[in-house]
Amino acid sequence: MKIKPFIPILEWLPNYNKKWLKGDLSAGLTVGVMLIPQGMAYASIAGLPAVYGLYASIIPILIYAIFGTSRQLAVGPVAMVSLLTATAIGAFQELSLTEYISYAILLALLVGIIQFLLGLFRLGFLVNFLSHPVVSGFTSAAALIIGLSQLKHLLGVDIQRSHHVHEIVLQAIEKFSEINWVALLIGLVGIIIIVASKKISKSLPGQLFAVFFGILAVTIFSLGEGNNAISIVEDIPSSLPIFEIPNFDLNVIEILMPMALT
Repeated sequence: MKIKPFIPILEWLPNYNKKWLKGDLSAGLTVGVMLIPQGMAYASIAGLPAVYGLYASIIPILIYAIFGTSRQLAVGPVAMVSLLTATAIGAFQELSLTEYISYAILLALLVGIIQFLLGLFRLGFLVNFLSHPVVSGFTSAAALIIGLSQLKHLLGVDIQRSHHVHEIVLQAIEKFSEINWVALLIGLVGIIIIVASKKISKSLPGQLFAVFFGILAVTIFSLGEGNNAISIVEDIPSSLPIFEIPNFDLNVIEILMPMALT
């Protein structure tokens, strides 16, 4: 039995051209730097601690480098999956942080099993039956909800998580007097940097510039302290979590399964 078809790295690595190394290192460094804030942001959308965004950014890439077959496919956390994760686990009321994390891990396991079975039975053709208007509408609505879900961070106020756009907007209006103007200013400048970079040149890493601006502003002006302090990530665990078996409660699986199929 040949093992190379199952571990593609054994086939392409021996034929790797050293001339590609410089470009690959540059691309890897750029993607790696961007994945740190991006992964933490996606964890925030999913309602998880920031460090889980880093886990989801690092581990899938390492595994896909060994077992992946496409040089163009991007692997890691995405905004849509983060939103669906928050929606799925939001069906449970009054969860502790430990339970929330456990259910998120269980949901990821269910999704992985479903995707494995779809690949095993070659059912990818089913995607061809999705109409473009449906996909476009779903994507646009998700983008709107994701953007509004970040209002609490942009405004520096406490806005309760909701699946309804009008409720988020109403909460933001009610909390207008509590807005942290320093947080709002940094957020708006970051958005301007990203948009302006794309206008100047599509190759400019605007997101990277925005991240550096935020870090410099917080460090130089000590914005994490004082009356108008803004929320910062603070300490991140420096090691991987202890391996634990997720909760396999059948009632929980029954509730999560429809969203896992989604």
